[in-house]
Amino acid sequence: MIKTLNELLEIAKSKQTRRIAVAAAADMPVLLAIKEAQNAGIVIPILVGDEDTIKNMAVEISYDISEVEIIHESNPAKAARIAVQQVRNGNAQILMKGLVSSGDYLKAILDKETGLRSGDTLSHLAFFESPYYHKLIAVTDAAMNVEPEFNDKVAMVKNAITAFHKLGIKEPKIAIVGAVETVNYKMTPSVDAALMTMMSKRGQLKGCIIDGPLALDNAVSKEAAEHKGIDSPVAGDVDLIVTPDIYSGNVLYKSLNFLGGAAAAAVVMGATVPVVLTSRSDSDYSKLMSIALAAAMD
Repeated sequence: MIKTLNELLEIAKSKQTRRIAVAAAADMPVLLAIKEAQNAGIVIPILVGDEDTIKNMAVEISYDISEVEIIHESNPAKAARIAVQQVRNGNAQILMKGLVSSGDYLKAILDKETGLRSGDTLSHLAFFESPYYHKLIAVTDAAMNVEPEFNDKVAMVKNAITAFHKLGIKEPKIAIVGAVETVNYKMTPSVDAALMTMMSKRGQLKGCIIDGPLALDNAVSKEAAEHKGIDSPVAGDVDLIVTPDIYSGNVLYKSLNFLGGAAAAAVVMGATVPVVLTSRSDSDYSKLMSIALAAAMD
């Protein structure tokens, strides 16, 4: 069980220091996070972006980058492609988004000839430290898969299982959530949830415990589940919440952050290396913990 995001940082510190390529690195919150991550000894940065701007920002935050490798490229989309190339060449083992649009960043990652795809589906995975829950709780997918089909959802779950296993959690408890906790053939997410639950029971999805469909309250509260007569090994002890689509996932992500007082760490799974993809509204701390999450899984 991992209770706090700081535990991810400690796991990352126990691993070998990795090089991280930052695409369009001329971004103050990103540089602050990179500075802290470098000081913690978890990464060695390669900063790709406008060199003069990066150096000026570094002075503002008292970040000594005299020995940091900088690759000058003022165009953010080109900087993303260069950062991806650094990973492909083996010069970096983690990729991070700076001040570049998510579209250009993902386009560089997904390029069939020069990108970093390792499978058919990339998915966003965010871990939250909530003051109202007893351990870290993860959510997928708040940023990548808009209206995932069943096979996409299976791939998203497999990506998440890989992440949990790399963090030392051998059998994560996964809730496939929706509007109701019963199977309704008119509600496709409820049918998908039931299918994945059976796949888990039959060993088609290994290394996890899946239950669904569950409403959100049933997933996070054993009392709520029992009140509705639901006997579930997941209820009240869930590790991962799988949302039906990006709309509900993104709303849940932002609700946990801005209304629930949770701090987050997020990565994209399904590439050849851990990919850090944070929101512009995420705090410096969240960006630091996202780097720690990527380093902890590497």
